[in-house]
Amino acid sequence: MQITRLMAASDTLQVFTDGSFDVKSGSGRWAFIVLEDDRLVHSACGNGMGHSNNTFEIIAVLEALRWLEGFAEKRVTTLWTDSWHVVEGASHWRNIWRNNGWRRINPNIRARPRKIPDTVLWQEMDGFLNRNPNVIVKWCKGHSGIAGNEHADALARSR
Repeated sequence: MQITRLMAASDTLQVFTDGSFDVKSGSGRWAFIVLEDDRLVHSACGNGMGHSNNTFEIIAVLEALRWLEGFAEKRVTTLWTDSWHVVEGASHWRNIWRNNGWRRINPNIRARPRKIPDTVLWQEMDGFLNRNPNVIVKWCKGHSGIAGNEHADALARSR
């Protein structure tokens, strides 16, 4: 199983998240799975309306963070996503956005500040990650045979 290649430590929970989106209907799905020593501990998925695939990638992470906060709050956790947008937002951009009032910086001082897409979701994720510093968000390549990612992807695409 290729999951073990990604694992940092045996006492660390591994969470894989994924989202999917159908442009025609404007609906999407999210999913996450929680693994401990290659054993499935929990999985969940759901659906809703949204604006983009990125929205459902963020929602998948938020749902996983909600579960972690409720059932594994103190556990060291690596949260894997195949969305580089989520990784960059969670590890870098959210600090900048928070300091800029959740608006993007524009070097042209006369330009109107632009809103960040999915601002409310990013603010919620920011709160979860600040309360749970034991969770680290990392990137994994999607559709590359990583069992945890493939499982989350299948749940997110199921109808």
